[in-house]
Amino acid sequence: MISVTRPRILVVGAGFAGVGCVRRLERRLSPDEAEITLVTPSSFQLYLPLLPQVASGVLTPQSIALSLRRSRRYRTRIIPGGAIGVDLAAKVCVVRTITDRIVNEPYDYIVLAPGSVTRTFDIPGLVDHGFGMKTLAEAAYLRDHVISQLDLADACQDPAERAARLQFVVVGGGYAGTETAACLQILTHNAVKRYPRLDPRLIKWHLIDIAPKLMPELGDKLGRDAQEILRRRGIEISLGVSIAKAGPEEVTFTDGRVVPTHTLIWTAGVVASPLIGTLGAETVRGRLAVNAEMRLPGHDGVFALGDAAAVPDVAKDEEGAVCPPTAQHAMRQGKVAADNVIASMRGQSLRPYEHKDLGLVVDLGGFDGVSKPLGVELKGLPAVAVARGYHWSALRTNVAKARVMTNWLLNAVAGDDFVRTGFQARRPAKLKDFEFTNAYLTPEQLKKQVAAQGGGGTADGPA
Repeated sequence: MISVTRPRILVVGAGFAGVGCVRRLERRLSPDEAEITLVTPSSFQLYLPLLPQVASGVLTPQSIALSLRRSRRYRTRIIPGGAIGVDLAAKVCVVRTITDRIVNEPYDYIVLAPGSVTRTFDIPGLVDHGFGMKTLAEAAYLRDHVISQLDLADACQDPAERAARLQFVVVGGGYAGTETAACLQILTHNAVKRYPRLDPRLIKWHLIDIAPKLMPELGDKLGRDAQEILRRRGIEISLGVSIAKAGPEEVTFTDGRVVPTHTLIWTAGVVASPLIGTLGAETVRGRLAVNAEMRLPGHDGVFALGDAAAVPDVAKDEEGAVCPPTAQHAMRQGKVAADNVIASMRGQSLRPYEHKDLGLVVDLGGFDGVSKPLGVELKGLPAVAVARGYHWSALRTNVAKARVMTNWLLNAVAGDDFVRTGFQARRPAKLKDFEFTNAYLTPEQLKKQVAAQGGGGTADGPA
């Protein structure tokens, strides 16, 4: 008898793009047609746009962690770890599992959707003292930290220390930074009512960005509306400013101001996963250069999408335009990439990815928001309704939708208890502790690892 080996499809990353691709493959391929494997440290898809609401306590962490094992069609093998190198010539992906084992995973087709990491700069003290907002653990930790500053300030006898603990700095005037500052400001505004010994006027939030405008993608009018909403709440906005250095108890701005604070939140953009740098392929501003079919030129069976790929935006009449790293593009790219993988397997023609941007939504907490769905400018309650409606509809499972809706209703009716979980109270949780950007292999290490294991197998310890 002649045994037929099923093609091996390896998907890297369980974000919007990766999960969208896997689910499409499971629906359109029979079990006999291919073996599907997913590389991800966690067995859930994180609904990233709602992270600020987890940090502020409006949503529980579990409500935006969508299980990958709930689907009845589920048959994908999950490798719990992160891809740290890809040898395109040998068709091998090197994975570091969550137990630090090094695994060589061979493939016939690979879909690269490793996402992005926080963009940092060579600013003294930034990675040692700044908090990120890119993972579920960071959001949960940040909530504990902010509430702990109120607790410590309430118990403090030193007026200078009390004032420093009640100042908060957010760097980044994009969606993540603006929503984070807005949601956490509401958290402290409501929580301080439970601290009768604290003067609410001591609580100060700073939102700074090197750009001249806040969320420029929204347009001048909505950008100004957002600034007015935040300033009305008491958030001090400084544009054209960044930080020069960060310490454990103060932050120095580039304009010379020194702000005493124990809380620096860094949300100044993202860059493609360092995994892309291990491929030795052409990049566009750090993102893998692919064609409109999301295929890597010159390499059969290699596809890339999401934040890590510069997918041409054919819907725009601009030469060299690429799709922005947003959830709405990533979700749709995942489906098209899956179709193109299947077409490649079956010898059929591939189709280009094309999607016209549906607009932008920004939830500023409470009844405040600014949105631009399909080009229509909204603010206030209508904008909040559109923003939450969009996020709710984009959640992949009905269980997640029920949890999020229940959380929203309960928070609106009962408010917050401002409880610190303390799960990570004794562990550091700064930028350097969550990104793991030093875990990726150099080209020399990658070749050595692939050669040592002969294209497949495992090894213990670091490469």
